[in-house]
Amino acid sequence: MTKRIKLRTLLIGGLITLLFVVLVGRMYLVQVVKADFYLGKAREVWAASEAIPAKRGTITDRDGNVLAMDAPAYTIALNPMKINELGVQQQVIDKLHQVLGRSLERLQADVSAKRDNGEFVIHRQIGNEGTKIDKELADQIIAFRDALKKQVGQNDVGILITEEQTRSYPKNTRASHLLGYVRKDDEAIGGMEAYLDKTLRGTPGYIRYEKDGKRVQLSDGEVEFVPAVDGKNVQLTINTEIQFYIEEAIKSAYEQYQPKSITAIAADPRTMEILGTASYPDFNPNQYWETSDQGVFYNHAVKQLIEPGSTFKIVTLAAAVEEGIFHPNDTYQSGSINVTGETIRDHNGGRGWGQITYLEGLKHSSNVAFVKLGYEGLQREKLMQYITNFGFGQKTGIEQPGEYAGLIDFYWPSEVATATFGQGRVQVTPIQQVAAVAAVANGGKLMKPHLVKAIEDPITKEKTSVQPEVVRQVVSEQAARQTAEYLEQVVSDQEIGTGKNAYIDGYRVAGKTGTAQKVIDGNYSANKFVVSFIGFAPVEDPRIVVYVVVDEPADQYAGGGTVAAPIFKQIVQQSLRHLGVLPTVPRTEETDAGERRPRTVEIPELTGLKITKAQNELKQQALTYEVVGKGETVLQQIPSGKTIVPTTQRVYLITEERKQLAIPDMTHLALRDVLEVCSILDVRCVTEGEGYVAKQTQSQQDGETVLTLTLLPQGEALEETGEASDTAADSVQQGEGEGQDDEAAAGGEEDSEAPGEGSSDGEAAP
Repeated sequence: MTKRIKLRTLLIGGLITLLFVVLVGRMYLVQVVKADFYLGKAREVWAASEAIPAKRGTITDRDGNVLAMDAPAYTIALNPMKINELGVQQQVIDKLHQVLGRSLERLQADVSAKRDNGEFVIHRQIGNEGTKIDKELADQIIAFRDALKKQVGQNDVGILITEEQTRSYPKNTRASHLLGYVRKDDEAIGGMEAYLDKTLRGTPGYIRYEKDGKRVQLSDGEVEFVPAVDGKNVQLTINTEIQFYIEEAIKSAYEQYQPKSITAIAADPRTMEILGTASYPDFNPNQYWETSDQGVFYNHAVKQLIEPGSTFKIVTLAAAVEEGIFHPNDTYQSGSINVTGETIRDHNGGRGWGQITYLEGLKHSSNVAFVKLGYEGLQREKLMQYITNFGFGQKTGIEQPGEYAGLIDFYWPSEVATATFGQGRVQVTPIQQVAAVAAVANGGKLMKPHLVKAIEDPITKEKTSVQPEVVRQVVSEQAARQTAEYLEQVVSDQEIGTGKNAYIDGYRVAGKTGTAQKVIDGNYSANKFVVSFIGFAPVEDPRIVVYVVVDEPADQYAGGGTVAAPIFKQIVQQSLRHLGVLPTVPRTEETDAGERRPRTVEIPELTGLKITKAQNELKQQALTYEVVGKGETVLQQIPSGKTIVPTTQRVYLITEERKQLAIPDMTHLALRDVLEVCSILDVRCVTEGEGYVAKQTQSQQDGETVLTLTLLPQGEALEETGEASDTAADSVQQGEGEGQDDEAAAGGEEDSEAPGEGSSDGEAAP
């Protein structure tokens, strides 16, 4: 018995000793051998980390007007457990439906959300409607939450509101394709936002510290702090006013012709800075999710591949001039031409215009003339060389994502022939067209188009400017000048020039129409066209080049001269005035008394002056003026001070912030003045008819103020209203000594193109 007890004692003692040895060994392993490892794991448990978001850089136009910026936003979440505990489900559902627009069915699912075990969840994120909403909506929900707290007598009613940042676009749809947008999950989509995402986004920071069991920071704990680096600010080359002119012009044309799309690009040919670019239909980047048609987001300026049609003849013409084979007074037989068994016809059904000169062929936009110049004169290799040198078949490198290179691939004789007038194996993008024609305007230099003017570090204020970049000299300066003068006659000849509807009184304008048949199921369509116009002004010192492309206008007889040329004219006319480019008229004129008086004057600097003093200064210069608003001080003037303008130029004195200005009565104002007032007020104007305003109607469309103006000839407008006064309403006061409109509308017959006859502007299918 004693022996058995001793054995048991030894066994138990041995086991205890063994366990103790194992425990000591384990403690040694943990506290000594792997001390650093387990200390690191412990710190992970103790540590709390908070992200510090970086502020996304601001995007502005060339003058500093903000186009995209970060702004405060609020996200709404719910605590279904608390809401159901308080029994306020229906009140919450009704209010959030009213404020956020989220469907009742989805809100019912939100407040009833449960775990797998059947218990209500304690945190439910509302969908897109409740994510990153603006302050106005958040304030309504906060007020509702406060009222609910008083009602139930508790501080927690299950409605959570957190503040964060969202991307805001102050001008809504303005330049939407150019800018792109940032989604609510912070992913940049399209435009400058995507292309310069790394530059704009910056680098987020964080703070990491140690905490106790109650999540309170330890006073002697380690703290790691990495500051956020804000994104850089980007200044674009675009001019907001010119962008406005472009968008108003293409919107108006879209309403008239109902095409698939309209795209317009304006650039400074001297530097290839893009002054404005837009497509319609467009979208609002602030509410991108409301655009159901994904095709609306398509950036036509860099992605639309088209057979350009006769606007491409500019390349063939410039090459022929450079090679010395374009003799304007030489003659040829128009109508049709045979190319290795294939007949290519002029756009009037092959009737032609008889024996005419090559210059007349250019004005008529004769296919035959360009087949003889390009196919017979330059021949395939030389033609391909010039087309390539002008930048076609390769990306321009403009700062936009997804740019297409296009396609230039012709070999067989008929393909070479049709390429001379921009059809067949020729596919180009609008931005390529602009760069190529700008080379003719600026003296033969192909330049890289660019949208970024400068990038600035928000902390150091260090600014990196983007300089103009010459790619190559494609034709000589003399050949470019001669080509421009020939193209000017396409516009100035009001009898046979296909571009006569682009004529602007007082300015020398060069340009070319295009009306290309579309390929449908492998064949050229008889009634679907891409119509276009491209040109620049003034010819003697080009300041702007504009390309307008209208895809499938709902008019089978529409051509580049009848549809696109007037759009071009409207954009260029307003832009030249905005840029301070004066009409090419004598600087002085003779009065009835035989005296010489100036035709131009320098506008004084009036910003900051009292309105009476500003009025007196304008009266001394005999300038017409209008006071916009009811303030006592001039906050802004249009045109700006020290601008040289014709003496007939009207000066607008802005005395209130734009958002405070009432829309004046513009009855009897001419279209030119109406568009200027709309530009000042940042109001979208839709015009119907031509002449003077007979009626105006104001409405709200998708949160945007739209002013619909009915225009009639001056006499009819007076009869319509029964008035004879052309003064504006109370908020727009007419200045003394008003001058008459110094611009006459360009008249002329309809474009001589005849797309309904199986070809257009010379683009007959071979």
